[in-house]
Amino acid sequence: MGVMGGNKWFSADYSTSRHRFLKLAEAAGASLESLPIPGQAPDGDPLAIDVAWLGPRGARRAVVVSSGTHGIEGFMGAAVQLALLDELPALPDDVALVLVHAINPYGFAHVRRVDGQNIDLNRNFLRPGETWTGAPDGYAELDALLNPRTAPGLGSRAAFLARAASRLARTGLGKMKGIVAGGQYTHPRGLFFGGNGPSASMEVLAEAVPRWFGAMEHVLVVDFHTGLGKRATYRLLVDHAPDAPRVAWLKQRFGSGVQPWDAGDGVAYAIRGGLGTWMKATLPDTEVDVLAAEFGTVGVLSVIAALHLENRAHQWGTPEAPATASAKRAMMDVFAPFDPGWRDAVTDKGHRIVLQALAAIQDPV
Repeated sequence: MGVMGGNKWFSADYSTSRHRFLKLAEAAGASLESLPIPGQAPDGDPLAIDVAWLGPRGARRAVVVSSGTHGIEGFMGAAVQLALLDELPALPDDVALVLVHAINPYGFAHVRRVDGQNIDLNRNFLRPGETWTGAPDGYAELDALLNPRTAPGLGSRAAFLARAASRLARTGLGKMKGIVAGGQYTHPRGLFFGGNGPSASMEVLAEAVPRWFGAMEHVLVVDFHTGLGKRATYRLLVDHAPDAPRVAWLKQRFGSGVQPWDAGDGVAYAIRGGLGTWMKATLPDTEVDVLAAEFGTVGVLSVIAALHLENRAHQWGTPEAPATASAKRAMMDVFAPFDPGWRDAVTDKGHRIVLQALAAIQDPV
């Protein structure tokens, strides 16, 4: 079973997506819980992490489908969630399907990848004993390139791409990704900032996750992302060592797209503060697999250029400036392209991944 016309499940904005999610979840008979997050959407609507629970509350196993960990990337993940709610898949015995809409509702609402404190949530989920300090070697040297203290203007994108391409040629793609995107805790207004402490979303989930899943045997999370890899293709990135038995188990059930974050194939890269490692530490008595389902859109330099310009516009520009509007449009082109063909393809593929997860959760751990 696939999704035909997946483009229809993409919403115009966060508030529309949220209202659709809540309406469809109620119609599907889901148990609903809303976890408020400080702030509001541009239209004044409140922000919340909304959770639709389908299946028994006392289930021993769960498939969790989450969207919007990286704000704007929630357009795609939420589309998959809406398609699932519109035509519910059959749930195996003793299995719950839990849909988590907009882990970072601020970024979703404001067309940003980060939250209201400029925190990249997938660099913020540090485990007990880790500290929100430090940066990859070389990040400070790139600060002037990545985070200039000026608003963008005409020619800013071309100038950035030229400088970034030159630096990339000297450094190499794999090393450059690790330096830029691995997670930094020293430049609060810069790219890939992991915070100086727990984000609002982390604090909310730190209370909820043990309550939801602490007594379960196995939790399999599909966390949807966009902007990494070849257009309309995907990788399922996991927080396991390359030779771990869990990687072989997951590949048997999801295919060759499964790979560790630091597999070194030019697509992924090692990060700090990821949701997957935190989930495993938070649920020590539960088998936890977190698949970051990364769907490709455009090339890596175009992704970084869009993030660079949007951050400059947000930090140093004004909301009404033409450059700010241009930067927001570029973010949509990179993380939620308007191309109906791309939207149809990724919604269908994302839906199929969830069906694979529901089949896999029935197998012995």
